[in-house]
Amino acid sequence: MADESATAMLDGLMAATEEKPKLEQEVEISDVGPCKKHVKVTIPRSAIDARLDEKFSELMVGEAKAQIPGFRAGKAPKEIVRRKFFKEVASEVRTQILLASLEQLAEQQSLSPLSPPQLDPKSVVIPEKSDEPMIYEFDIEVRPEFDLPDYKGLKLRRPVYTFTDADVAKERNKLLERLGTIVPKDGPIALDDIVTADITISRDGKELNTVQDVRLRVEKRLALEDGVASNFGEAMAGAVVGDTREVAITLSQGLANPELRGQSVSAQFTVKDVKHIRLPELTAEHLEAYGVRSEEALEELIRARLERLLEVTQRRVARTELLEKLASGQKWDLPQDMLERQARKTLERRVMEMRDSGLTEEQIVGQRRLLQQDALRTTAAALKEHFVLQKIAEIEKIEIEDDDIDKEIEFIADRSGESFRKVKAKLEREDLIETLATELLERRALELVLQTAEYDDYTENPLQAEDDGAVSTIDASAMKDEPAA
Repeated sequence: MADESATAMLDGLMAATEEKPKLEQEVEISDVGPCKKHVKVTIPRSAIDARLDEKFSELMVGEAKAQIPGFRAGKAPKEIVRRKFFKEVASEVRTQILLASLEQLAEQQSLSPLSPPQLDPKSVVIPEKSDEPMIYEFDIEVRPEFDLPDYKGLKLRRPVYTFTDADVAKERNKLLERLGTIVPKDGPIALDDIVTADITISRDGKELNTVQDVRLRVEKRLALEDGVASNFGEAMAGAVVGDTREVAITLSQGLANPELRGQSVSAQFTVKDVKHIRLPELTAEHLEAYGVRSEEALEELIRARLERLLEVTQRRVARTELLEKLASGQKWDLPQDMLERQARKTLERRVMEMRDSGLTEEQIVGQRRLLQQDALRTTAAALKEHFVLQKIAEIEKIEIEDDDIDKEIEFIADRSGESFRKVKAKLEREDLIETLATELLERRALELVLQTAEYDDYTENPLQAEDDGAVSTIDASAMKDEPAA
């Protein structure tokens, strides 16, 4: 998450251009809140004056001799040169000292930053009085401190499943749906039908919004831009054209008005049209669209996708199990502002996992809205997982190289049918390369733990969980005039 970018930024600030003796400095570090430290650095006058004298000597005898009216170049008294050029020289020396000081902080103090320090370099000054030290202070967010129990040889639960021909056939139908024909339906509404409806949303008898002629797919859940109807499929089942069904919508935790977050509103769906998808006959053209030449090859492709889905499910379950084993009993006091700031990165990582499991972009949009529904809670859990896995990676000296990132991008490109260059450009444009690197690092740390674990296997079909999590989306809001936070 933020650890790597913060560290990289600090490393960039603190990179030394040449080897110099260590700077004498006094460092005071104190706790000022959950995951936050206050750092105060005092640099004695002797260290400052040594560097000032060096710079002023250069002005006296160097190639760029100081030009002082009334004196030949390089012949002006040192005190006059000092008074005239003190601000310029002090600024240059301040920068050198600050860089050297920050570099030593990174080497000598285990701060594990989560974000760049809250420090304005221009606010740091060298006092003109010759007996005053240079002092600078800043706050910095750091990873929580906790003891990591033995993570090798853990006993974990693991979902296992052998996919049947019926599972493969079901997945094949899902693929063919994308190439199917939407046709009118005479019967009542069922899951996967396509409905056109007018929606009226109200709360306590007051109308909040109306949306006309909304076309949507009937899934178990419906995600609006600012809320989720958890029982949408159940509420709409059996309705026919002309019927009106009432559906409860839970408002998002991201609404700007805190009084509305998590509240329930009522939506009246008036059905105007019902259609369903007629599956096509599988042709050579359809096979070519999926990059295969035979039905057998398509079946192999589907089975590979299902096995990948099972692996992703096992990793997700393992992360949860790992957190329970290694972090139970730990005090996780995470500040609210950190959770709010990290919510976006948590969503980004979850999207990476969904792409890895083969979900379509349409499915990802729906799942993303579900995650946004309770973003702070899911972010807190994700941060705890992150801290545990980052610590394991640090202990095991796991690192991610550029080649590792490129290989993962190639994998994503293969699954999406896009070129490597296009996928990488998109990730860079959306600032997701760091998120991908973090996901790879944590995945390797998790794999290391799993290699030594003992498993208690239980049967669970990941397709069932996928079906249970199915969500339809519409580009409409429950609260017309209530923006998201």
